Parts: sequence; structure tokens; C-alpha cells
Amino acid sequence: MVVSTLLRMVRSVSEREQFLAEPHVAALSVSADPGRGPLVVPIWYQYAPGGEAWVLTPPESRKARLIRTAGRFSLMVHRVTPTVRYVSVEGPITRTTLETDELLWELARRYLPPEQAADYVKFHRTQLGEHVAIHLHPDRWLSADLG
Repeated sequence: MVVSTLLRMVRSVSEREQFLAEPHVAALSVSADPGRGPLVVPIWYQYAPGGEAWVLTPPESRKARLIRTAGRFSLMVHRVTPTVRYVSVEGPITRTTLETDELLWELARRYLPPEQAADYVKFHRTQLGEHVAIHLHPDRWLSADLG
């Protein structure tokens, strides 16, 4: 069978939203300087179906500066088991807020076992400095399941 015949779009809005809501590590992509490809970096993110996606980053990091300049960014998540599936979202920034304890704990609990979340939050607070939450409204979706 030809691979292209196996590729199918993820069938429903709820299916792609649920997949994005799972705790995958995303590839964040944002337009970079002229003459360069986009900046693409792995990042933890949060998303609930029907809502906004958000990431935490230092306010003066290269990605934060590029996101502010572009006014939008993309997130792409994927898996390879039991089938290859991916979901990509792109959209405008809706707001940027200072990181809060609530947001930091939400992200830590999403990606880490409970016994490691507290250690991560402590490390984040003492070693990583101030962060901002950059919120994205997903207005363009691309998704497929190769299964």
C-alpha cells in the first residue's frame, strides 16, 4: 500500500483538540530574522480543548522576542506509537502575563510525577528566573494520523 493512502486527517475537532491536550512536548516554531529559517525549539505547553494554548519562557529569551515581533507562533506535537499522529496549531498571541505559582504548578503537574513536581518548581524558582506566559489562540490546525 502506498503511504499516501494511509494518511488520513484526524477526523474531528474534538479528536485533534484532545490529542493536543495530552502532555506531549511541543515543537514551538516562530519566524526568525530575514535570511534564516524559523526558530524551532522543544517546549512544555498547556492546552485544554476549546481554549488557548500557552507556554512559559523568560521574557527576554530569543523565542519571546521573536514571538512578540511576529505576533504569532506555532506548536506541533506528535507521537509514533501506536500510530504516527500529529497536530499542529498556529495562531496569534492573545496575551502575555507574568508567570504565577498557579501556572508553574499546572505545567509541572502536567509533565512530571507528583513527587517530582515540587522539586521542579523549586528548581525553576531558584535557577531559571522570571518567566512569562504567552497565550496563543489556535486559529489554524493541521492534523493527520498515519495508521
